[in-house]
Amino acid sequence: MSTHPIFIDGAWVPGADVTLNENPSDLDAPLGEYGMASLAQTDDAIAAAAAAAVTWGRSPAAERATLLEGVAARLLARRDELGEQLAREEGKTRAEGIGEVTRAAQTFSYYANHLFTPQGEVLASRRQDTSIHTRRKPLGVVGIIAPWNFPLAVPSWKIAPALAAGNTVVFKPAEAVPASAASLAEIIADAGAPAGVFNLVTGRGSIVGERFATHPDVAAVSFTGSTRVGRHLLATAHATGSKRVQAEMGGKNPLVVAADADLDLAVRVAIDSCFGATGQRCTASSRLIVDSAVHDDFVRRMTAATAAIRVGHALDPATTMGPVATHAQLETDLAAITLGQREGAELLTGGALLERSTRGYYLEPTLFAGGQSSMRLNQDEIFGPVACIIEADGIEHAIEIANDVPYGLSAGIVTTGLATSERFQAEVRAGLVSVNASPAVSELHAPFGGVGASSYGPREQGTRAFDFYTTTSSHFVSFGA
Repeated sequence: MSTHPIFIDGAWVPGADVTLNENPSDLDAPLGEYGMASLAQTDDAIAAAAAAAVTWGRSPAAERATLLEGVAARLLARRDELGEQLAREEGKTRAEGIGEVTRAAQTFSYYANHLFTPQGEVLASRRQDTSIHTRRKPLGVVGIIAPWNFPLAVPSWKIAPALAAGNTVVFKPAEAVPASAASLAEIIADAGAPAGVFNLVTGRGSIVGERFATHPDVAAVSFTGSTRVGRHLLATAHATGSKRVQAEMGGKNPLVVAADADLDLAVRVAIDSCFGATGQRCTASSRLIVDSAVHDDFVRRMTAATAAIRVGHALDPATTMGPVATHAQLETDLAAITLGQREGAELLTGGALLERSTRGYYLEPTLFAGGQSSMRLNQDEIFGPVACIIEADGIEHAIEIANDVPYGLSAGIVTTGLATSERFQAEVRAGLVSVNASPAVSELHAPFGGVGASSYGPREQGTRAFDFYTTTSSHFVSFGA
């Protein structure tokens, strides 16, 4: 079995170590071996990016846009192939995988087009014969650390604006998904990225990620992952005194079902938000807060809908929920299910491992009821297909429960009442708020991020991404005598 190399300074080079890329749908059919970068190779990638930063930072907008459009076109041309690869590697269904590749392509195209929109401001001066304008300037080398749950979409919404702004990139994907990262690197190289502008260093967080946080030539680090790792990265990077950090971390997101909700809609929204992508979304709703007036009816409907989900091989057309992505995540899920039962929540459906024709990490979608907000089941992020229904006595109580966690990423409500909707939007503590739609879904041109333990630093996506990837200078030009 050949080992896929890493990508440094425009060349593919063997990694210092090797990792086996598992297929969670079929453990007997791994995707192959992939190289892992050493500390020295990480330094080489950073040096290459630093050497390329000056030229790339001064490159015309048209050159950067051409690269990004080239990446977008290649992603779209290969979306069926890459969607299948992603499904095999991460475990989401083929349809979800193709959708993610499409989203990644759209992200690169969006930032290519943005380069031809106004980039600064013109301001009036208090002084005679003086003009004021602002300019956005690149930071230099950006270290990007992406998670395993969206191996193409999340890296794309970091890499595309970083490159568009004139930065160079060193990219560390999650260890569980090197194949998607290697394919993205191949595409960026094939689209014409100059040597050093983009570098791929698959490797351990304790080596590669830690080096991003400490290396003096890395101007900024954009991270998506757990709150624990994110806080460590923040502390390490801030100790340097000069590094910019953006961290998207955990979530324990609520979906409120109000007394006036359309329950058919509520169940559809909840099923997507709780169990779409096997519940492995930082924006997934793992707390279903249901008004007592409709609680029993919702419980009955939601239990039936959850039990009807078809768990299977990611490439099986009949599958509606793929396997859990990794063995470590499966253990986390099973521990949470055991804990929920021990805490006194009622297991309505699911919770068991499943056998299929291939060995994989198959877990029934799991639904609890009778939960209390204080339970660890309802406080700790699980990141899997496990959700709990909590009964609320009216909208005020529902909002109180919704805000009763340290996180604040996404939140949603299903209601037919304008006043209820407006109150929820005003009072819920979250960076992403949805009404009558899945709170697990975002759009690439809208700011993305949360509050509390969920996020640190400027928002991602849309034009707000440039608040992180650039620095703004104010220019005062006197043209008088």
